Amino acid sequence: MKCKSILIYILFIISFSSCKKDLGNYNYSPPTEPVVVNFKDNTFDALVGDTLVLQPYVELKGADPIKDLTYDWEIIVEEEARADHYTGYPLILVYNLAPRVRTAKLTITDKRNNIKYFYPFKISGNTRFSKGFTVLSVDGGITKLSFIKPDSVTVISNLYFALHGENLPSKPLQLFARPYPYQPGTAEDYWVISGDKDQQSVIINGSTMLRKRYFKDHFFAPPATIAPEYFEAAKGTATGIINGKLYISITQTAPFAEDWGKFSNPQSGDYVLSPYYSNTNNFYFGFDKKTHAFVSFSNTGNYLGSEYTVNGNKFDPKNLGAGELLFMNAVPGTTYAFYKTEDGTVNELSFSIDMNEYFTKRVISPSYKRVFKGASLINADTKWQRSDVDLFYFTSNDKIYRFNPINEDLRVLPVDFGGKKVSMLKLNGDGTELTAGIEGALILIDVSVGSNFKTIKTINGIPGTPVDVVSKN
Repeated sequence: MKCKSILIYILFIISFSSCKKDLGNYNYSPPTEPVVVNFKDNTFDALVGDTLVLQPYVELKGADPIKDLTYDWEIIVEEEARADHYTGYPLILVYNLAPRVRTAKLTITDKRNNIKYFYPFKISGNTRFSKGFTVLSVDGGITKLSFIKPDSVTVISNLYFALHGENLPSKPLQLFARPYPYQPGTAEDYWVISGDKDQQSVIINGSTMLRKRYFKDHFFAPPATIAPEYFEAAKGTATGIINGKLYISITQTAPFAEDWGKFSNPQSGDYVLSPYYSNTNNFYFGFDKKTHAFVSFSNTGNYLGSEYTVNGNKFDPKNLGAGELLFMNAVPGTTYAFYKTEDGTVNELSFSIDMNEYFTKRVISPSYKRVFKGASLINADTKWQRSDVDLFYFTSNDKIYRFNPINEDLRVLPVDFGGKKVSMLKLNGDGTELTAGIEGALILIDVSVGSNFKTIKTINGIPGTPVDVVSKN
């Protein structure tokens, strides 16, 4: 019996010890988590070339957020398939990434237990040239580049000379905004295209306005003579007319590769292409000045010339006769062209294009040829623009006219330019706003339905007469 009591006592002691030990496990306290105020999932602005400082308020109960925590900052550079990493608190760096919204993450590590905490955020990179108007103009024979801030009042004039101490090439033809890869409407580069064969056109960084390279450096092997005429954004980069030939940028490499978007050889063929050409997803279409014919290229740039079927006899698209193509913006479906013959007659041509099936069906169907109602208004320096609904705007000295080919409605826009010649026309993407350039100014005109062509604003302070403008508003 005595042994039995001793055994019960021993079991009681063991049971009590086990319970006491188990009770201790319930006194566990989870580690404190850092509190980061107004930071997670927020977007922070950064100015390229300026100092970015991120110093969120951090609190850590029972510890020192500086001594007991480490900070790792990660910024994703998607276009280069990499990430930039920085350590320490606060984050202080000179922001040098191309302007765009970037994904980022702050990782905070508690050194006492090595637990990590993650705080995603975004950085919206901008420059002082991210929003506004970039203007190319000629002032006393000197080509000038200016930038108009979003307030439409502050004009930074002759910017290129101020940054580089040299003038841009003379005889400017176009200010082409080459977009970021597959991001239409952006401006990675500005190309100042010059018609002077003895001077090099210039490529300017769209974010900093600093010269990136001269135009000849955009070729793998530049031709002996470079006479650029006109460029369009297409397929993620640029196509254009150089020396009368079609050039298509290289897009077979990664968008961030050094050779992305460069020019190789022209599209081979016996032709001299007018600058009034168009590119679509399925074909390129233009006018050959040698044969006076409309010609096409495949979507890869293979020259097909006038190897198409003509459906109708209103005019011969394979031979318009000696003359000059004044303007054309070809599209699949109905297209209009304005052609000045050798005797000075200005004809309006209407035709439809169906060239989507290269091996079975390539057809041009002429609809009509008639004398253009506004022929007497056309000058050697008339500027043209076409809207997506086939309304045409053209200049005549100090006037702008709108022409509707459907009913031959021709009317002058009731805008007073003070007797100054209109040197530039630019229609916005949706066809509702027309920007006109006159000496010293840009005039923005509302051309939407029912607007009565009201002047939206006038921007003064442009040096000389505008040649081209790119809006980044």
